[in-house]
Amino acid sequence: MRFQFSQLFVGFLLWSLFFSTSMVYADELNVYSARKEALIKPVLDKFAKQTGIKINLITAKADALLKRIESEGKNTYADVFNTTDAGRLYRAKEAGVLQSFVSKVLNDAIPENLRDPQGYWYGLSVRARTILYVDKYIDKNTLSTYEDLSKPEFKGKICIRSSNNIYNQSLVASMLEANGEAKTQAWANDFVKNLARKPKGGDRDQVKAAAAGQCDIAIVNTYYFGKMLKSKKKKELEAAKTVKVFWPNQNDRGTHVNVSGAAITKYSKNPKQAQQLIEFLSSKESQQWYASVNYEYPARKDVEPSDLLKSWGKFKSDTLNLAKLGENNARAVMIMDKAGWR
Repeated sequence: MRFQFSQLFVGFLLWSLFFSTSMVYADELNVYSARKEALIKPVLDKFAKQTGIKINLITAKADALLKRIESEGKNTYADVFNTTDAGRLYRAKEAGVLQSFVSKVLNDAIPENLRDPQGYWYGLSVRARTILYVDKYIDKNTLSTYEDLSKPEFKGKICIRSSNNIYNQSLVASMLEANGEAKTQAWANDFVKNLARKPKGGDRDQVKAAAAGQCDIAIVNTYYFGKMLKSKKKKELEAAKTVKVFWPNQNDRGTHVNVSGAAITKYSKNPKQAQQLIEFLSSKESQQWYASVNYEYPARKDVEPSDLLKSWGKFKSDTLNLAKLGENNARAVMIMDKAGWR
């Protein structure tokens, strides 16, 4: 009897341990995010409050997080991978660290071109990579398309980040899809000749350079421009006020756009809860938060952008499926390298 009781007691302990561990997994989600905490945590906190599911947020650079998920393999703690740019989401898919899932909620909420065709990732907020110009020196009637920025009349007038920046790689990848390799290479060769200075710094630095008279045109993501216009830093605000927005390619494919998005990791311990979180991030409530706080365009078509973004005017956006940006990335980088874009 003592032996049987011991066996039963040990069995009960093991069952209790398993049950409690399962409950911990079910009530927690680990989110690996390349977005700054302030740009994601408030909406995660809302989800946690509504569902009772605890969110553990780990933030770092996108490439570092992807390498961490790869190295952790089956033992990864990550349930959700959140990052900017479809090119990075494509890299994670190709690295084999994501899992595909079907969600009617997400398919109904997120336009087809802003999500992976096989359900590996979904875009949640949108930014455009547009042209900012100093109207004191640039007549907006001389602006038209990204392609036209390679014309001799813009020699020495353009500031842009380096070729190792994923935003620029994705822009060139979109042009590859629209124009083919030969035309895109020719464009890149001439575009580089029009740079006012050696590419350096982030998007904000391109605006600051324009304000300082180093160039007249800056290629920038709208998200950064919005943050500068609402910045508490006087110099950033003053720099942003020196430029205006021009939407390129309105008479053909539309302005290049990209996303921040999310995916479920391949070895997530809580895929159902992870899907629940991503669906929550696509809800009207979350999308309105993105629109009002993050200076990004909502992915949903039934949610209005913020008043600041509206002030820049409506624009036609490229409807290319953003998975193509990842597929074309390697060729885009080769084209940029050949052109001497450093």
